Amino acid sequence: MKDGAIVCNSGHFDLEIDLEALSARSISSGFVRNFTQEYKLASGKSVIVLGEGRLVNLAAAEGHPASVMDMSFANQALACEYLAKNKGALPAGVIPIPQDIDQEIARLKLQAMGIYIDTLTPDQVQYMNSWTVGT
Repeated sequence: MKDGAIVCNSGHFDLEIDLEALSARSISSGFVRNFTQEYKLASGKSVIVLGEGRLVNLAAAEGHPASVMDMSFANQALACEYLAKNKGALPAGVIPIPQDIDQEIARLKLQAMGIYIDTLTPDQVQYMNSWTVGT
């Protein structure tokens, strides 16, 4: 690992970074700022661990704030409504949330934040959909 590498756990369990082994190999460690701990190794290199190696979105980013969870819950609720309204008409399997539902949730969220976006022109949509590789 490169000197000064920053690591965090974005997985699902708190055991994905072996902090015990890292501590055993370190000559010192300490917090360099909130949620940011630096482990100095005998080689002179250091490893920086975010959120004490715990799930970084919970340990270092205010958990699941309402400003994020509201969109998640809206997606879940509207997905359930869509499934109920289309009972018997959908194939068996995983059903993606229709794009119009997802976009409406995003539009309402932005509106609640006082942000409004333009509607794409047909030429912009065609250009956007013409890319097959790249960004």
